[in-house]
Parts: sequence; C-alpha cells; structure tokens
Amino acid sequence: MDKSITDFNIRLRTIKIRELIVGIILAAIITGLLMVFFPEIAESDELFFIVFLFIGALMFVWALRGTRGLEQNIENVFEENTLKEILYVFAINLLFAFLFTFLLSSLDILIGLTDPTWITTDIETVDVDSSIIILDAIGAIIFAPVIEELVFRGVLFNRLKIRTGIIPAMIISSFIFAIGHEFGGMTSAFLFGVCMCVLYLKTDNILIPMSVHFLNNTVATLLNVTGLDAAMSQLPWIVPSLILSIIGTVYLLKYVFKECRQLKKEYN
Repeated sequence: MDKSITDFNIRLRTIKIRELIVGIILAAIITGLLMVFFPEIAESDELFFIVFLFIGALMFVWALRGTRGLEQNIENVFEENTLKEILYVFAINLLFAFLFTFLLSSLDILIGLTDPTWITTDIETVDVDSSIIILDAIGAIIFAPVIEELVFRGVLFNRLKIRTGIIPAMIISSFIFAIGHEFGGMTSAFLFGVCMCVLYLKTDNILIPMSVHFLNNTVATLLNVTGLDAAMSQLPWIVPSLILSIIGTVYLLKYVFKECRQLKKEYN
C-alpha cells in the first residue's frame, strides 16, 4: 500500500494481497479477544460475523485514511446512465440466482401431475428467532456488500489483473468469491462476481459494485424473510417466475460475454 497516494481509487488499487491477509488475521485475533470479554459474541454466529466484518471495515478505513475522491465516487453512483446499469445488472443477476430453484420446482410439479404416486416436495417453513433475522439482515445487507467488494474486487481482483491479465483475474477472484457461498448458489455467485469486476473495471468506482451488491442482498433477504421466494416456486407463480428467470439468464450471459470481450480489447 502506497500511503503517499491521496486519491481514494488509486490508494485502494495499491493495497497488496499480503496486506489483506495480515488484516484478516488481525481482525480474527481482535474478534477472538472481544469474545473473551463479551461471551455473547461466541454464542451467536451471526453476531460473530458482524463483529468480524465491522473490524475489517475499520481496517479498510485506516488503510484509506487521508485520501480524497470518495465524494466524487458517491456522486457518480447517482448519474442516470450509471443508475440504469446498476439496476440492470442487479435484475439479471437476481433472476439468474433463482433459475435452478425454479427449474427443480417445475420438474417436481410436472412429475407430480403425471405420476399419482409421486410425492411433491413441500417447502417447509422454519420458525427463526427475530433477533437472528435482524442480525443476519445487518450482516448481509450492510457489512457484506462493503467488505466483500473491497476484498474481492478492490484488492484481490486489482492485484491479480497485474499478474494474470483482466480475464484470468476476473475468473480467479470470482471463483474464490463463489467458494464462500452455499453450494447451490456458487454458479450465480461466480457470475455475480464477474459482473462486479466488469462494473468496477469500467468505472474505477468501488461504490458501484457495492450498490449492486447492496440491492441484491437486500431483495434476497426480503424475499427469504417474507417467504415470497417459496411462494414463487409453487403454482401458479412458478410459470411466470421460471420464464422471467430464463429471460434474465439469457441477458446475463449476453452482458458478461459482451462486456468481457470489450474490456479484453481495450486492455490488450
């Protein structure tokens, strides 16, 4: 990290992977020490996650202290064309995230209609403590978009593209990003990561992928908490849900291939 650089965007690009690793280790140590004085942190996975991410956020604040340009980044997020692309990328990624769920649900329903002996899978509802829901929402909506974009795009992608080139850096950083997600969602997380790399590279503004990430996690959390995601997987909503998801998938793949091809030409 080059502390002599005062531009926010450029300083972020100078943070090295080894510095990131040191920061993660320090955040884990500090969180562990806090657990000694505040046992509640150890008793709740959700609270532990929030504390760990909060300490990580503070370390990024320390690393980027004294820089200028964040205000301009915020203004750029609200430009008309930027807002349109943010909403577009958010929509196509969200629709694709439900593709496999809707396909399996449709297959399950079709078999149930043609085979009287088939037992259609029922979606069970589980009562969850409201405090856990709140903590999950705070971690997923507030801290995860900020920290994950800083780590995977701001540091990992930036450093990898110097060594491997643009496309390999996108693939590697997005693959590592996807590993941290549930097995069923790894494909959607991978393509989401690629889209975030594209947005970041096009704009040199980490707040733009953060904005998409924030919208994605907010809507996904609301769908899960309200049970709308389960309702969308049942008749009669499964038909329009599946159609929209397929359309979103087509547009997502077109976006990824088009933008990656364009970026590869520019940076070659």
